[in-house]
Amino acid sequence: MPKLTELTDTARDAVRARVFQLYNSADAEIRSHGPVCVASGKCCRFKEYGHTLFLSHLEADVLLSQAPEYTIPTDTGFCPFQVNNLCTAREHRPLGCRVYYCDPNYAGKGELITEKYLTELKALSMELDLGWTYAPLHRFLDARTVDLA
Repeated sequence: MPKLTELTDTARDAVRARVFQLYNSADAEIRSHGPVCVASGKCCRFKEYGHTLFLSHLEADVLLSQAPEYTIPTDTGFCPFQVNNLCTAREHRPLGCRVYYCDPNYAGKGELITEKYLTELKALSMELDLGWTYAPLHRFLDARTVDLA
């Protein structure tokens, strides 16, 4: 089973394109529910609001390919890409970021969308024989790689 980092640049770009296809579908489904973002920044202040952002190695590859500069070790209490309550890695952000909204009218919908597209991400990874790694954001950021041991 090859590691994602062992793929050729062309093959890796093709995997990233497939991840973006999933993101585009998820984004459309999210928009169909009409959640409102008030840019509170709660989504990125993990410790303060009691959540952990998990992502797959496929998503980490997309994020790390274009991530803004950040300092290691990262602080697990917040996302290093949040600046003034806005995401500086917005286009490349993982599914967990895409589905998270504080809007009470959206409550419960994000979880269902997450499960659907996480299942699709895992199926993609298995189809490509890339295995499956699902870990907290900060493990990938601190390692600066998608190949976690």
